[in-house]
Formats: sequence, structure tokens, C-alpha cells
Amino acid sequence: MNSPLAKTAHTLTSKRGSWLVLGGIVVLVALIFGLLSGAGEDRANETAPADSESTQAQKILDRFPEADKQSVMVVASNQDGSELSADDQAELKTLGGSLGDSVGDESTETVTGPILSDDKQAALLMVPITVGLTNSDTAETVDELRTAIADDPTASGLTDDGVSLLVTGGPAIGADIASAFNGADFTLLIVTIVIVALLLIVTYRSPILWLLPLIVIGTADGLASTVTAAVGDWLELQFDAGIISVLVFGAGANYALLFISRYREELRRFADHRVALAEAWTHTATTILASNLTVVLSLLSLVFAIIPGTRGLGITAAVGLLISAAAVLFALPPVLAICGKKMFWPFIPTLERSSEEELTLAEAAKPSIWRTIATRVVRRPGLHLGAGIVILGVMATGFIGASIGLDQTEKFRVQSESAQGLDVLADHFPPGESQPIWILADTDHADDVVDSVSDMNGVVRASAIEDTNIDGTSVTKIMVTGVYEPDSAKGLDLVADIRSDVHAIDGANAQVGGAAATELDARDGNQTDFFTIVPMILAISFIILLGILRAPIAAFTLLLVNVVSSAAAIGLGAFLSRTIFGQSALDAQVPILAFLFLVALGIDYSIFLAHRAKKEAVLHGGRQGMIEAVAHTGGVITSAGIVLAGVFAALGMLPLMVLGQLGLIVGVGVLVDTIIVRTVIVPSIFGLVGNRIWWPNTSITHFGRGGAAADAGSVSAEQAGDAGRAAGAGEFDGSAVDSEPTHLLAEKEHAISGFDSHHGRH
Repeated sequence: MNSPLAKTAHTLTSKRGSWLVLGGIVVLVALIFGLLSGAGEDRANETAPADSESTQAQKILDRFPEADKQSVMVVASNQDGSELSADDQAELKTLGGSLGDSVGDESTETVTGPILSDDKQAALLMVPITVGLTNSDTAETVDELRTAIADDPTASGLTDDGVSLLVTGGPAIGADIASAFNGADFTLLIVTIVIVALLLIVTYRSPILWLLPLIVIGTADGLASTVTAAVGDWLELQFDAGIISVLVFGAGANYALLFISRYREELRRFADHRVALAEAWTHTATTILASNLTVVLSLLSLVFAIIPGTRGLGITAAVGLLISAAAVLFALPPVLAICGKKMFWPFIPTLERSSEEELTLAEAAKPSIWRTIATRVVRRPGLHLGAGIVILGVMATGFIGASIGLDQTEKFRVQSESAQGLDVLADHFPPGESQPIWILADTDHADDVVDSVSDMNGVVRASAIEDTNIDGTSVTKIMVTGVYEPDSAKGLDLVADIRSDVHAIDGANAQVGGAAATELDARDGNQTDFFTIVPMILAISFIILLGILRAPIAAFTLLLVNVVSSAAAIGLGAFLSRTIFGQSALDAQVPILAFLFLVALGIDYSIFLAHRAKKEAVLHGGRQGMIEAVAHTGGVITSAGIVLAGVFAALGMLPLMVLGQLGLIVGVGVLVDTIIVRTVIVPSIFGLVGNRIWWPNTSITHFGRGGAAADAGSVSAEQAGDAGRAAGAGEFDGSAVDSEPTHLLAEKEHAISGFDSHHGRH
């Protein structure tokens, strides 16, 4: 009782200590909110690696005079596909003149156009605008332009005649991305809260109890948002706040689920709810911390990523998860201590037995759907393993026909005005017109570069636009218009061909940039990150499994199953993305993030199951031990997986396709992992291999030799199966959570701390 954990638990749950701790936390949170308010202002969004050619070229472009002046295009076309009449063209010219005065920028006096397409079915107005440092700043200018068009009498006349006017081009695309997030984070927060609330109500079966963890986790989310914004400003990181919010809510709900489930069990052993709460905290604190660190360490591996958004997400998400765990460990216990056990109404636990051993035997004898399933799986492991492999194989067929990389028009879940404009532009003009390729070259060799590029297949035109002096060297900006859509495979190949061509011109020191070049570098960077980060995630996961289980064969088996199931989930996600979102490709950032979350979270669930199986194997042998493990952990793992899948699914509310695809893949993958992998595939493998999978733990590998038998008090597979069948299969309603955490949570804690009563015999 004098251990640091016990002392901390007493402080958090005692009458005086709970109020003091909670008061201190409230003051601390208020101070943090006050000190860090205003953090997280809009920052630049770079999608390509910092040292990539496109990024370096953009830095040079930004040093040209009036680099903040860029053109957007007003694309005009008849909605019925007919040619634009002479009157339409005249009205467009009048509109171009009026826009020069409406936007309020001197540069707009040089509006050019209309530029008529060869088929005379579309025309362009080139409108120079001043772009801001961020997309949000530019969005204000683009909105002003669109408002000016909507209010202009000439434009109204055109639209009344069936002419569509769409604002598009590079600045407009960036502005639409920024505008799409207006209010989206708040919508995501509300949807996430509703999902977590509903799942907690079902799990806890109380109309009151769910409010307490939800309030604590919601406060943690707000705190994490403020702190990560400050960290992002301090370290100049790029990240998506929506993903962090989902992680904080999902992980926090999981931790609260495990902790309160153990608390409910302890209330059946102790009449004083504070004593029960302290006992629950003592047994779950290390478990929650270990679970948290499993994912945090995997996230921190992203610091080695070269894509700025991926690297920034790793650091800030790790910070958010630490805050989530701290909230459940140090804020939730005082709240529960103050409110008392009446919060469990109408199913308030009552004192039943005086010892945990009696409770253990009673719970083991209870019929359970999880015991029935585990018994049948272990009894015929080959059949069930084959069925599980077939399921994963079918999921993996989703990779057939899939590709990596979305073009600009595909990156929005709901098509924006700029994306629609790009489609019209591509139908009537050279697709490269909307986003030209830019080449920076020494002025003395600029003509050589223009001549060489102009002769290349796929190039419509190349022309020198402007010269300037940069660090004592005269540099020329060259604009190249391509035949292909900038983000298409042919468009990206054209960028690579141009780079090969101009790099070979001696003395030109040419660098190729622009939107297509940035997309090419971003895809290459994401591929590099995948092959760099994935081995690190696997190494971290294996070390954690090996340290907890101390059985290399079991650790490797679990890791291999986890990798296979994660790959299958990504394949299924690719298929669902085609059927639900209508996208044949995954965003370039999706594979690495989906793999990270699926593996890290899956390893966490593997630890819950396998370490319980290890202890039970000492008592009952490997096969019966796995049955007992599934019987005691099935409800916890499934309920935790449902909560996590639900909050990840909420990412589909955000406007970008990358977030929708990520939420879909991780949500489906977590469900498959918890329901099929942990319930069928893993028990099947352990049933086939038997005691040998726990080598070198001789107390398990030698189990049953010399006439040894399972503990007389254990429930045999046949008895358990009969009991389960007699009780009926039933449906999962969260009640299984009540009994299982008593043993499950303590097991992982014992492994982390080295305290396990059986380790001396291993």
C-alpha cells in the first residue's frame, strides 16, 4: 500500500485529495488556455519536401518583383455546350474591364481577355490578384472577386443567358481548400462528441455516467488543440487539427472505458467507492500509460518524415495523445470520486464477494459468447485460420486497379468552383493552361532552355516571362504550358522529362517548379517516407511486444498478423473509396498514415489479448489459455474498437478526400482487427502451434509433460462451449466489459513493470 502508485491513487480519490487535485487541474488548464490563446494562426502549407526542387524553385519565384501578384482565371462557357456568340464575347470584355475596378487592386487594371478557345465554346479572363502568405489570406481576395462577378450587371446578363462563369487557377484552388475548412473543424467536433456519447451510453448502460468521461475528454481535446497549436507555431510545424481531435477523443474514450470498467468491478469487492476507485487506478494506470506510449512512440517516428505535414502530424499528435492519457489518469479519477457510485444508475454495482480469487472463479464459470467462439476456433484452428486468411485475401483484392495520387479536382470530397473550372478548362483549352510549369534559369542560357523545352513532345509553348537579379545572378522565369492535365500521370512524366532536359544544359542551373512539379515531388516524398517510416514502426512494435511478452515467436507472429491485416484493410479501403467516393486512387499521404494508425492501434489490442493468454497458458496450457484470454478480453477489445472506429469515421465530415479516405480505412481496419483478427485468426494460430509459441517460457512449453494437467479449477473447453451454447449466442450490449477488465488491465501493467507472479518460473 506504500507504493508510489498506491499513494498517488489515494491522493486522487480521497475526500480532500480529490477536490485539491481537481481544483489544481482546473487552475492549470485555465492558465494554459490563457497563456497560449491566439496560437495556431494560419501558416504556410507545403506539400513537397523542404529540399525538393519544386520547393527551392518556389523560393526563387517568391523573390521576383511583385511575386505576390498572380492570375486567376474566369472561365466562361455555355451550359448547353454551344459556341459563345459575338455578343457573349463582347459582354465578357466589358466584364473584364469592370473587374479591374471592383477587386480594389491596381494590378487588376491589366485584366486580359477574353481568350477564346479553338472550338469557340469557352473563353478566359485573366485577372491578376494579390495573393496572401497563406491560402486563407488569398481566400478573402478570391471571395471578393467572386462577389464582384455575382454583383456585376454584365455578369448577371451572361448567366441569365446560360453562360457559366467559374473562377479557377492556382490561387483559387488554394483559396477553395482554405474556405472548405470554414466551420468544418467545429462540425467534426460535434459529430465526434455525438458518436462517443452514443457509444459510451451503450457501453456503460447509464444515462448519467457517460457525461463524466465525455466532459473530461472534451476538455482534454480543447487543451490539446491549444497546446498543439502553440507547439506548431514554436517548431513551425504543419499538421491537420482534425486528425488530432479524433485521436484525442478516440484514445481518451478507450482509456476511460478500460478504467471505469475496472472501477465497476472493484465496486463489487469494496463497499467504499473511493477504495474501489483507488484500487482500479492502481491496476490500470501503468496499463493506460503503456497503451498510450505504444502509439506515441510510433507517432514520433514520423519526425524522420520529409513531407512537412506528415512530420508535423507525428509530433503534435503525440502531444495530443499524452494530454488525453493525462486527462483520464489524473482528472477523471477525482471527478468519479466526488460524484460517487450513484453515477452508475440504474445498474449500480453492489458488494458481492470479498476476494478477487472468488470473483475470478465465478466469472470464469459464466457463459460467454466470447468463450463459445474461442472454444470453437481453437477446437478447429486450421479451418478457422483458413477462413480468416480468405477474408483478408478478399479484402486485399481491393488493391487491384488502385493507384496512388489524386489530381486537383479529386482532392475535394465535394467539388469546388475551382475544380469545376478546371474541368471546363481541360475540355476546351490545353489542360496545362491552368497551372503552368515554371523554369528558373540563368539569363545567359534562358534562350537555350526555351528552345530546348519548346521542341519537347507534350509542350504547347514555352516563353521567357521576366528577369531579375538574385544574389548577384540574373535569373529568368520561364513559363511552360503542357498538353496534359498537370496532376495526371502524363503531366507528371512531362515534368520529369523537362527536368532531365534542362538539367543537361550546361551553365543554365535550371530548376523546375510549379503545381505539377510540387505534386511530383510530394508523391516521391510520400513514397520515400513510407519506405523509411514503416520499418521503424515495425521495429518499435516488435520491441514493445517482445518486452511485454518475452516470447519472440509469439511477438513475431502477432506483428506479422498485424501487418497483414493492416495491408488488407488498406486494400478494402481502396475498394470502398472507389465505390463510396468514386475515386480510383488513394491520396499519396493515406498509405503511410493508415498503416501507422492500424499497426500501432492493432499492436495495442494484441498486447491486451496476448499477455492475458500468456498468464492463462501457465495455468491451463497454450490452447486453453487462449480460450480464457479471448473469453476475458473479447468484450473490452470489441467495445474499444467500436469506439475508435466510430471517431475515425467522423473524419469523413471534413472536405478533403485524404481525410475521408484515412477515416474510412482506419475505421474499417480497426473493426476487422478487433472482430476477426483478435477473435479468429490469432486464436487459430495459437491453437495450431500450441505451447511452443511461448518459447522460451518453459513453464508453458513444458506444460502437460509428465502427466501435468490444467488447473483443476479451470473451465475446460468443452464445458465452456456447452455452457455458452446453452446460454445462447446473444448480442454484444457492452455487458461483457463489466467483468473482463479485472484481469485484462492488470496483465499489461505487470508486464511493463516486470511484476508478474509467473515470471519467476518462465
